[in-house]
Amino acid sequence: MLFDKPVTGRFGHTVPIPVMEEGNRYSVVDLDSVSPEDIDCLLIPGGYSPDLLRINQSVLDLTRKCFEAGKIIAAICHGPWVLVSAGISNGLNTCGYEAVHDDLKNSGAKVLDVPAIRDGNIITGRVPDDLPEFCDEIVKALSE
Repeated sequence: MLFDKPVTGRFGHTVPIPVMEEGNRYSVVDLDSVSPEDIDCLLIPGGYSPDLLRINQSVLDLTRKCFEAGKIIAAICHGPWVLVSAGISNGLNTCGYEAVHDDLKNSGAKVLDVPAIRDGNIITGRVPDDLPEFCDEIVKALSE
């Protein structure tokens, strides 16, 4: 709510606006306290962050719990590494940055050369240039 009116995004989804203390730009949450019920979509970023995320047990546990709960999980670029390390990529149709292809294939995933793909509740995107298609898949999934 902003000025007593609901804030919606471009596609009509409610956009929560957290009110923070002066000077604060984000809030830190202990991942172990997060439940899949708190999440609409778990977004795994690309770049080099997944290299650290994939060795964090709390990240892997939350990823698995979200997968089992049927929550949307979206990973782009290097992000699918987390899917591999969480043990949920076997049998999936995926895409991602070229450097993660071998890991995806070795985990039992099929790698496709497409900008973005959805397989069940998992959405993967290839590279940052494919963000429009990747985001479009997320919006479609959240609109169902």
